[in-house]
Amino acid sequence: MAKVIQALMRSIASLARPGLWRYLLAPACCSLLLWLALAAFGLGEMVAWLLASPPMSWVAGWGLDWLATFMAYLGAWMVVFALAYLTTAMIAAVFVLPWLLAKVAAREYPELGVLGKDSFVAAAWNSVAATGVFIAGWLASLPLWLIPGLGLILPLLLLAWFNRKTFAFDCLAVHATEAEWREIRRTHAAPLFMLGLVLALLAHVPVLGLLVPALSALAYIHYCLEALRQLRGGALVSVTQNEIREIRE
Repeated sequence: MAKVIQALMRSIASLARPGLWRYLLAPACCSLLLWLALAAFGLGEMVAWLLASPPMSWVAGWGLDWLATFMAYLGAWMVVFALAYLTTAMIAAVFVLPWLLAKVAAREYPELGVLGKDSFVAAAWNSVAATGVFIAGWLASLPLWLIPGLGLILPLLLLAWFNRKTFAFDCLAVHATEAEWREIRRTHAAPLFMLGLVLALLAHVPVLGLLVPALSALAYIHYCLEALRQLRGGALVSVTQNEIREIRE
C-alpha cells in the first residue's frame, strides 16, 4: 500500500505543473459533451430497454412500477457516465499518456532506458479490448444489483481491473522489455490492482470523476516507472537504437 500512496503523492506533486492540467481537462470535456449529446436523443430508448430487462422487469412484475422506473433512469444515467468515463480513459490512454510518459520520464526517471516498443496500435488495441471486457462484465452484473452491496462492489472491482489493464501496460510498453513487464506484472499484481481500486473510488465522484482517467495515467506512470527502476536496481541504463534492436533480437 505504501507504493500506491507514493505513486498518488507523486501524481499530486506533478499536478503543480500548470501545463499538465489541459491534458486532464481535454479528454473529460470531449467525452462528456459527446455522451450528453447522445443521451439527449437516446436516453428514452435506453430506459425502455432497461425496464424490459432484469432486474427492472422483475421489480415491475412485483407491482413496484415506480421503483423499476426509478432504477431504469438511474441505470441509464449510470450507463451514460460509465461510457463517458470509458471514452475519457481511451482518449487518455491512447493520446494523453504518451505525452505524459515522455515528460515525466525525462524529468523524474531519466536513468531509465527505452528498451520496449512504442506502438500506437498496441496501445489502442489494449484500450479497446479492456473497454469491451469491462462493458460485457458490467452488463452481466446487472441482475446482481438486487443483492445488497454487490451493486456497489462489483462496478468498483470491474473499474479497478479496467484501470490496471488499460494503463499499466501502456506505461511500461516504451521502457520495459517483455521480460521486465512480465516480472513487474507478477510481483506487483496486487499493488497495481489496489491503485486501480483507489482510482475507481475517485472516479465515482460525480462529474469530477471524469478527470480520473488522466490522473490514472499519471499515477500508473509514476508507479510503473518506479517499479522498473527498482527492478533494474537503480542502474543507469542508456542505450542507442542499434543496441535496442540487438537486445530485442
